Amino acid sequence: MCTVRCPIEVHVEGGEVVHIEGSHPGGLNGSLCPRGGAGVALLNDSERPQQPLIRIGERGEGRWRQASWNEALSHVADKLMDVINRHGNRSVLFSDRGGPFPDLHKAFVKGLGSPNYCNHDASCARNVQHSAKSVMGLGRKGVSYDLKNAKHVVTQTRNIFEAINVSEVKNLTQALNSGCKLTVIDVRTTLTAAKAHNFFMVKPGSDYAFNLAVINTLIQKDLYDIDFVKKHFKDFDALVSFVQPYTAEWAGGECGIEPAKLVAFCKQLAEAAPQVIWHPGWNTARFKDSFYVSRTAYIINGLLGSLGAKGGLAITNKAKDCGKKGLKALADLFPKPEEKRADGVGWRYKHFDGGPGLLHLAFKAIETEDPYPVKAYIAYRHDPLMAMPDPDALRKVFDKLDLLISITFSWSDTAWYSDVVLPLSTYLERESIIAHKGGVKPKFFLRQRAVPPRYRSMAEWEIFTKLAKLMNMGPLAKFDSIEDIWKYQLEDTGLTISDFKEKGQVGLTDKPIYRDMDKFKWGSPSGKLEVISEVLEKAKLPSLKPYEPPQPPPDGQFRITFGRCALHTQGHTVNNPLLNEAMPINPIWINSLPAAHLGIKDGDQVEVSGNGYKAVSKAYVTDMVHPDCIFMLHGFGHKLPVESRAYGKGVADHELMKGGLDIWDPAGGAIALQEHFVSVKKAQ
Repeated sequence: MCTVRCPIEVHVEGGEVVHIEGSHPGGLNGSLCPRGGAGVALLNDSERPQQPLIRIGERGEGRWRQASWNEALSHVADKLMDVINRHGNRSVLFSDRGGPFPDLHKAFVKGLGSPNYCNHDASCARNVQHSAKSVMGLGRKGVSYDLKNAKHVVTQTRNIFEAINVSEVKNLTQALNSGCKLTVIDVRTTLTAAKAHNFFMVKPGSDYAFNLAVINTLIQKDLYDIDFVKKHFKDFDALVSFVQPYTAEWAGGECGIEPAKLVAFCKQLAEAAPQVIWHPGWNTARFKDSFYVSRTAYIINGLLGSLGAKGGLAITNKAKDCGKKGLKALADLFPKPEEKRADGVGWRYKHFDGGPGLLHLAFKAIETEDPYPVKAYIAYRHDPLMAMPDPDALRKVFDKLDLLISITFSWSDTAWYSDVVLPLSTYLERESIIAHKGGVKPKFFLRQRAVPPRYRSMAEWEIFTKLAKLMNMGPLAKFDSIEDIWKYQLEDTGLTISDFKEKGQVGLTDKPIYRDMDKFKWGSPSGKLEVISEVLEKAKLPSLKPYEPPQPPPDGQFRITFGRCALHTQGHTVNNPLLNEAMPINPIWINSLPAAHLGIKDGDQVEVSGNGYKAVSKAYVTDMVHPDCIFMLHGFGHKLPVESRAYGKGVADHELMKGGLDIWDPAGGAIALQEHFVSVKKAQ
């Protein structure tokens, strides 16, 4: 039901799912969020894609013909081969939602001979990934949040109690019950903020100013870990010099906060150090300086000595760190394609991590055919027409494709615009490859079918191995069952599939492993925590960027801000029968003062408009959101007739972001989704 993929237990009677709860052996002890419980409704939803469909009308017209799986897969294989024969292997693009299972997808893309595997992260956490690498030389998952043992947790662009990872929620709750402090920095009072000891409602777009002032205060008041800094920091003097102008008093005016409260907060951090977690963010595709917000978050963690510490951002362990062998990678069945990536990552933009690339830049390559034509696109469980800004512009990009394929368990705007729709079995109906989860206690885990597939849907491993056979894709074509794949993955581990039967997972260590940081070498070129990043400087990008105030809203307008709630996962749960009943629209949060000026009262119907788009929702008038912005939940405003419950309800924030595909951060790579302004008025 979401990217977290919490471990669950599914109760089945007579072939029907009757109850879903958090796995007891998996540590959740029955706990689950509303989305997890609503998986039953997804399974039985009559409005999900039910059989393979091949387009017979114009793109987006919604005219299809039903096809058997044999016909649909043969059709896809033939079309892909035709594109490859005319434009080369590199002309195929693939994107997914990321997560723990992309090894199979990467294998398929490499089997095609294409370098163009992407995921959704350009509209989510690429800024965090690249900021982590620029400081630590490790990716964002190179450290783990040891919430259970923390003494002070800071969330900034991370709403733990609403964008729910159940394990994280339980661990943070346990820590709070043991005396841990919680600080929230946000533009509105989230549920997480409501539970915080300190809450800073900052001006939208001023997070970087806040962080610079924290660094200044920690240094000027000797609240940082001097020994840790001496052992691990490179160019600390440059940091000291850079932050001198950015005082707490300065941040008070820039962010709209009390300077004394910021200083007191810094003292609390020092008292709790090194058991401090300043979360660098989850979805940070927000502002043009969000990369530097995340980068300074990692630097603050370093100043407090929490990088690598128990109760801090502990170093993530893998199988080898536990004296075990890792899973055999399916992607290693094929050589790395020699072609350069269409999105420019790794050659035009050498400072970016090449793993999933940057999808908006791949779309630019489709549009311009620079550096080469990209003519086929496979969207797996991914809806860029809702996840990315300016969908009208993106449809024009897709019009340049010869082939657009959507593999999905629910209808989406991208599926509706596709040439072929392949119905994916839901997570309750499909097995997946074995995956690895790192942490202080890493593990292997797998997903098994709870019930047979409904309708004429198919699991991902079946789709890709069948296509591999049709396209003579050598090693990937040899697998005839999921058991064959599992056996291959486990070859070097000493484990068998029977080891997973009791818990669905296998722990790789009995006790948490914390590294000796006196002996630890960071992955950066210098082996240190880099204040001045060699990689960024070579790319002629500033490691320490001078602060620039955010653009104020034009008169009578508001900055768009958006986020998550416990009930929905972006757009793909809005049509879920249970979740739609609980939350059918996205209310518009608006501050009481501008609302009064506009004659808007709580519960009124309001029209939100901008860039030629307008839609109506209900006003939530409150003092708990900054007056410069409005807030809405992402994923609403559906326009597909096949989604009767969600149709025409709420506001689609991405429709208000005209030109947004071209607004992105050259240092972090992610698009900036909250650099847009809209008008609000009482609806007629």
